[in-house]
Amino acid sequence: MSLLAAPGRVAAPAPDTAAEPVFSPEGIASCVARVREHAQVVSDPAGRRLGLVMGTRPTASSVGTLPPLYPEWLGGRTFCEAHGVRFPYVAGEMANGIATTRMVAAMARAEMLGFFGAGGLAFDDVERAVAELAAQLGEATNWGVNLIHSPNEPELEHRVAVLLTRYRVPCVSASAYLALTPAVVLCSASGLTRAADGRIVRRTRLFAKVSRPEVAEKFLSPAPAELLRCLVQRGELSPQEAELAAEVPVAEDITVEADSGGHTDNRPLGALLPRMLILRDEAARRFGCTRTVRIGAAGGLGTPGAVAAAFALGAEYVVTGSVNQVAVEAGISDDAKALLSEADVADVAMAPAADMFEMGVRLQVLRRGTMFAARAGQLYDTYREYPSLEDLPQAVRAKIEQDVLRASIDDVWAETRRFWDGRDPAEIIRAERDPKHRMALVFRWYLGNSSRWAIAGDTARRTDYQLWCGPAMGAFNRWTAGGFLAAPANRTAVQIALNLLEGAAVHTRAHQLRAYGVAVPGAAFAFAPRRLA
Repeated sequence: MSLLAAPGRVAAPAPDTAAEPVFSPEGIASCVARVREHAQVVSDPAGRRLGLVMGTRPTASSVGTLPPLYPEWLGGRTFCEAHGVRFPYVAGEMANGIATTRMVAAMARAEMLGFFGAGGLAFDDVERAVAELAAQLGEATNWGVNLIHSPNEPELEHRVAVLLTRYRVPCVSASAYLALTPAVVLCSASGLTRAADGRIVRRTRLFAKVSRPEVAEKFLSPAPAELLRCLVQRGELSPQEAELAAEVPVAEDITVEADSGGHTDNRPLGALLPRMLILRDEAARRFGCTRTVRIGAAGGLGTPGAVAAAFALGAEYVVTGSVNQVAVEAGISDDAKALLSEADVADVAMAPAADMFEMGVRLQVLRRGTMFAARAGQLYDTYREYPSLEDLPQAVRAKIEQDVLRASIDDVWAETRRFWDGRDPAEIIRAERDPKHRMALVFRWYLGNSSRWAIAGDTARRTDYQLWCGPAMGAFNRWTAGGFLAAPANRTAVQIALNLLEGAAVHTRAHQLRAYGVAVPGAAFAFAPRRLA
């Protein structure tokens, strides 16, 4: 029998076996863990203490009743209904294919949602992954692919968007956007129809991962008329689709990204999520939207308490990222997973992002066991200080070649040139005209390869591993230490998800009882990972 009840199916109440109320800390903690049973809050004969009796039958001393609590019910019911999932939980898109097709398929079969990490991959790799998922999952609607904003490669971004619409990928998660592009609007508007009852029906459900209110506002609004007109003129949208897109927000799921691994503004979830909820409601009133945009939470979610807190703040779903890198299905080397498994909450740092290097955008990475953040920062400081590679002082050039690149700049440029000749020759033409851009491409060689070395497990470059990681990784490591999820073989994406959700339910029940006035001990908030089904 499954430990977790399915949506819409309430487990039969447990028999009333507790003859006596419990008032001791140990007894209360034991009762808190039984989240799938009714809990009767009772008073002692003197009326001075509150305790618990498990069961449906009130007693003469009952002062309140808590119904059963299920992990499925922690988030928004409309999220589960819209995406055909049982749990309000998403495994986020870790770039360079670290969120693998295997992970996405496993999450879909477990009645959750997962996104393939398409960011940073060549177009052919993305196409193979999309085709594989479409073949594996058939008519399933609870899977998706990432569309990452690529200011340096807008044509690639658009080709990926066209690919996703051609395969009718059910969910698309848009990330790293600062402004709307034709690509993201195409994914949002493609396939829009009007049902017989007048409702606008989406073929593609767009998630937008945001950390700034001004960016969120763009996704909470209908697509700009000029972008829709451009897509119609290019024959990529029909006039009817563009007309319907003007009546609905670009996204109907907004993932509020707090202090996460990778691209992040390091904002605390407790401040950011309430702000986004207010913004969502303001946008709905302004545009007269009849369907409420769902708001989810990401960043810092590595323990049951963090997940419970996100739901308590009003999140309708949660998205995990950093912790899934140690999952069995993650597309990263065992050597890199071992480094991640040793991290604590402060073992992170900010470093330049390869995809937005010239813009000065930074992302959060693992600091413990790797020198990537410091070395990448050295490259960016050099890029800002000098106009070209030819202007580098000999001492600076030698230090970069010896300590960072471990190759001559000339050799790196030759390899970089071959790469861009196959991916986008326009980058080479631009570099030959612009020495500053040539320097950026050479330095981005290091930033791009540092992730690939971690994925491949190139131990000769271990100190150069780029591992996207937020504080959640360290919190997860401390929570799982010595238990079921400490063993690498047990760390499947689904087991991580089920344990976080189950623990969040226990945490929520403990808080409910505390709010009733029960003296809930601290031990009741603890949940030890275990095998769940």
